[in-house]
Amino acid sequence: MSLHEKLLEAWGDAEAYSALHHEDWQMKMHSSGSTVSLSDMTERWDMVFKNADIQNIRKVYENEDILVRHFVASYPNGTKDATMHVTLKKDGLMWRTETGVTPLDKSD
Repeated sequence: MSLHEKLLEAWGDAEAYSALHHEDWQMKMHSSGSTVSLSDMTERWDMVFKNADIQNIRKVYENEDILVRHFVASYPNGTKDATMHVTLKKDGLMWRTETGVTPLDKSD
């Protein structure tokens, strides 16, 4: 099973989802320039699972070194984004993720 498939299967379960991330995983968010660690994100998974309506998750590309995914996310504040996650893998787990987000009209 690919890492992408494992992530889809674990979606909604913070413990299972975190287990698919390398212990020194980091995510760089281009919107703010900030970097989030696994320990920071582990505390946020439940909030993300409850508040973000994630749609059309698709794998753009995956091999043993990289996973590229795209999805649309809608949030309670009415915003909607097209999001690209590019993740380097280490030991078969997510290791370094960078995001790119494009705001969408609510009607998209």
